[in-house]
Order: sequence, then C-alpha cells, then structure tokens
Amino acid sequence: MTDRMHEFSDAASLASALADEVAARLAAALRDRGTASIAVSGGSTPKKFFEALSTRDIDWSKVTVTLVDERFVPADSDRSNHRLVQTHLLKDKAANAKFLPLFYDVASIQDAAAKATEETAGIDNPFDVVILGMGNDGHTASFFPHGNNLAQAIDLSGPRGVLTMRADGAGEERLTFSFASLSDARFLALHIEGQGKKDVLDQAKAGSDENEMPIRAVLNRAATPVDIYWAP
Repeated sequence: MTDRMHEFSDAASLASALADEVAARLAAALRDRGTASIAVSGGSTPKKFFEALSTRDIDWSKVTVTLVDERFVPADSDRSNHRLVQTHLLKDKAANAKFLPLFYDVASIQDAAAKATEETAGIDNPFDVVILGMGNDGHTASFFPHGNNLAQAIDLSGPRGVLTMRADGAGEERLTFSFASLSDARFLALHIEGQGKKDVLDQAKAGSDENEMPIRAVLNRAATPVDIYWAP
C-alpha cells in the first residue's frame, strides 16, 4: 500500500487546502493540455471542499466535472450526488464548468450505465483529479462490500466506463466508474473526516480482504500514491 497522509486540525482547514491543491492541479492541466477533468464523490463530507473549490479562480469553462458514482435516483432527489454537486460546487467561479452526470432518465439502470459511459468517453484519460470518499463499511465510490459487480469494478484489466452496483449496504442501486477509470488519475485523493473514519482506514490497512473492505483495492491497486486528506 502506498499513500501519503495529510492531517489537518479541522474540516475547514482541510477543505481549503484540498481546494488549493485541486485548483493547482486543474490549472496545470489547463496550461499543459488546454482542458482539465475532475471526478468527485458525494455524501456530506465534501460540502465544505466543494464550496471552497467553487471560489478558486481558474478557467472553469474548460473544466469537465463528473461524479465518481451516483445513486439511481433523479437529479432533484435529496439522495442525488448530482444535486449535491450542483448546489455546492457548480456555482460562483465554477458555474461555467461542464458537468457530465451519471444518472439518466432511461428505462433501466443498465441503460443509464451505458449512456453515462458513452457521454463520458470524450474525457481525456487519465482524469486530472479524482476525489474519493469512504464509508464506515470500507466502501469507496460504489465499491460496496460483496457488491454484485465488485470484482468487475475493481479489476484494473477491465474496461473504462460506468457500471452498476447492487449491495445490501448501498440502499438504492448505484452507478459507478470502474477503478480502471480512476486508478491512474494524475491526482487521486481520499477525503475522510472524523476519528471513526480514520479507525476504519487503519483497519483496512491492517487487513487484506478487498471484498470485505473495498477501500483496500484502491490502496493496493492505484497506479500512483493515494493522497489521504483527514481531519478529526
């Protein structure tokens, strides 16, 4: 396992520092290639980070934002990561960013995964920035313990794109990028807060069963060191 731990005194300090680092990474991509890309996670943890990042002064019109994963719910649902990003990130200076959702109002979640794969295929590989979160069960993205498509999702030899996930702990069915799509990001960060999450991470590092705690797959298989941003 290769990772770099960045510890902060509180969530606000973490959010500001992570926003600065991400903005710098996106600005460098814009200078080097003329475009930039970022895939972000949902949940309550990234709200402060999104708010901070939305104020950073880069050419957002050339930045593509997408989601690491999504619930199969409409964009106006309280459970939607699309809604979270729209509310907290795609505003202020970031209002001009191009957003590519994973949920589509189609006949089935399989159709949505196919549509999302098609719509995101134009993003240059690898992603410039990927920000992951982690649940108390050790899931990340929608790589849930014993999920029905977990083996495929964490297989680096598999295709890039979006697949579906169903698991007992997931609630709704999920759409998630495969780890083959995320593992080679130029900047791959894990954003966690609270002692409980730190304890989960320490537990993950102490074991080896990736089906039990899929975050282990990220730490074990990422092409570059994972930057862990943590505040108590």
